[in-house]
Amino acid sequence: MSETATQDRAAEDVPAEAQPSPWAQRLRRFGYAERPRTDTRERLVPPFPEPGTRFWQSLGLGPARARLVARANGWLGPILVAVLAGGLRFWHLGTPREVVFDETYYAKDSWSLLKLGYEGTWPDAKIANPDILGHPQTIPLSDSPGYVVHPPAGKWVIALGEWMFGMNPFGWRFMMALLGTLSVLMLCRIGRRLFRSTALGCLAGLLMAVDGLQFVMSRIALLDLVIMFFALAAFGCLLVDRDWSRARLARALPVDEEGWAGPDRQVGGRKGMGWRPWRIAAAVCLGLAAASKWNGLYFLAFFALLTLAWDIGSRRLAGARNPWLAVLRKDFGWSVLTMFPVAVLTYVATWTGWFMSDNAYNRHWADHRGGTWSWIPAPLRSLWHYEYEVYQFNVTLHTPHPYQSNPWSWLVLGRPVSYYFESPKYGEQGCHATGGCSKEILALGTPLLWWSACFALLYLLYRWVMRRDWRAGAILCAAGAGLLPWLHYQDRTIFYFYAVSFVPYLCLAVAMMVGAFLGPPGSSEGRRMWGAVGAGTLVLLIIWNFIYFFPIYTGMTIPYSGWQARMWFDSWV
Repeated sequence: MSETATQDRAAEDVPAEAQPSPWAQRLRRFGYAERPRTDTRERLVPPFPEPGTRFWQSLGLGPARARLVARANGWLGPILVAVLAGGLRFWHLGTPREVVFDETYYAKDSWSLLKLGYEGTWPDAKIANPDILGHPQTIPLSDSPGYVVHPPAGKWVIALGEWMFGMNPFGWRFMMALLGTLSVLMLCRIGRRLFRSTALGCLAGLLMAVDGLQFVMSRIALLDLVIMFFALAAFGCLLVDRDWSRARLARALPVDEEGWAGPDRQVGGRKGMGWRPWRIAAAVCLGLAAASKWNGLYFLAFFALLTLAWDIGSRRLAGARNPWLAVLRKDFGWSVLTMFPVAVLTYVATWTGWFMSDNAYNRHWADHRGGTWSWIPAPLRSLWHYEYEVYQFNVTLHTPHPYQSNPWSWLVLGRPVSYYFESPKYGEQGCHATGGCSKEILALGTPLLWWSACFALLYLLYRWVMRRDWRAGAILCAAGAGLLPWLHYQDRTIFYFYAVSFVPYLCLAVAMMVGAFLGPPGSSEGRRMWGAVGAGTLVLLIIWNFIYFFPIYTGMTIPYSGWQARMWFDSWV
C-alpha cells in the first residue's frame, strides 16, 4: 500500500451501510458529489493499517501465527535494518589507528571530563597524539583549565566509550557508532508512525544506513552526530505527543446513536490535553542537543513552532471555532512552561562537572564581583560570562580553511571534508598498484541519495503548500532547522559535515517521494507496477552508489586511479 493510501485511508474509506441521502442522490444528477461521512476520531488519529498475512501464509504459517508475525514486523523490520547499519558502522571501527581530524580536540576533552570533570590542557598535538597512540601509552593531561568553545554533553557521550574501552580510537569512536546505529532504528520507527507504513519507515532507515555522511560521522568522534541523534529523538517524541494529545481529544468527542463522532465546539475549544510526558521528553532531548553544540538551539525553536502548529490543527479538526484562541488559552502556556525551562535545566545540568570543580576555566569569575546581577548565584554568573566569551568566539570565527564551504552548496555536495588522507607507495600498507595508492576518509553524502533528496524536498514543498500535507510540513521544518540558520553566517568558517544534523529528514523526504511513485489509491495495476519499478530502481542505485564510495568512506587502500575515478568533481579533491 502506498504512503498516500495508508495516511488517507481513515478519511476515505466509507462503511458499506452508509448510503447517500435521497436529496444527495437527486443533486448527483447535476454533478454534486456528497462527501463521505468520516469519524472525526479516525481523522484525529488515523489507525495503522492491518498488516497483510498473505506472504507468511504462503510460507506455511497458519492464519493466527501469520497475523502474529505480520504485526511483529513493526519492530522486526526496523531491528533488521539497524543490525545492518550497526554491522557497517562497527566494522574495523578502530581503523585507522590515528587521531583523525578534530578528534584531536574532542577525544582529548572527553577524556579530560572523565578524569577531571572539566577540560584540562594538553601539549601540542605533535607531542600528545604519538604519546596517546604509543606502546606503552602515555596520556599527557594537565589539570590546568583549558578554554573550550562547545558545551560538554557531546563530549560526555564520547567519554562514555572511553570509560568502557580506554583512550584509544575504538574507545573514543564507540559511542558515535552506537548512536549512529540507534538513530537508524529510531528513524525506521519514526517513519512508520509518520507515514503509517512499516515499509516506508524501514526504507527511510535503510536510506540513512547507506548515507555516506551519516556513515562517516558514525565512525569519527565529532560532536555533530550527537546533535543529530538527540534532535531526531526529540522529533520522534513530538510525533508520539501529537498522537497522544489527539487521542485525548478524540476520546472526549460526543458519539451519536449510530456510533459516529463528529467535531464538537466545546471539546475543540475547551478540552485540556492533560499531562504530556512525551513533550517533556522532547524538551530533555533538545536540551541535550543544544548542550552538545549550540546549533541544537535552532531545533528547539523550530520544533516549538511545529508542535504549536500541530496543536492548532488538532483543535480545528476537533471542532474549535477559533483554534488559535483555543491553543493560546489551553496549550500555549503549558508548552512554554514545559519545553523551554526543561531544555534550559537540561542544558545547565550537563555542566555539573564544571560546577563541582574548583579549577575549571572561569569557574570563579563572579565570586567577588557585585553589580546589578549579584543576586544570581556566582557559579551561574560565571557560567554566563564563560558562555558569552564562547559566543563572541563563534560569531567572529573567520579563519580560512581549505575545506570550508557555503551552506548553499551542501545539498548538492559542493565541498565535502577530507578527514584523513595518505598516499602509500607500491608495497606499502597493502598497496599493490605500480602507480601508487590512496587512503582517504571523505565526509561525503551518498551522491544519488542527496541529489534525489533535492527533488524530494521540492515535492514535499508542493505537498505542504498545495495539499496541506502535515507530514511534508513536519519534514521540511526539521530539515530547515538543520540547514536554514547556517545561511545567515555567510562569512563564518563553516563545514559541510554540519549537515549531518538534517540527514534523517532528507531520508524521510526521499521515502515519502518513493511512496508517491506507487500512485494514489485506486491507481491501475500498470501504474503501480511502473511505480514499483521506478522506486526499486532508485533505491538500488542509491545502495550501489554507497558501495562504490565505501573505500573512501573507510580509509581503505585503493589504487590511485580508483581514488581519482571517485573524485567526480574538482571541488571534492
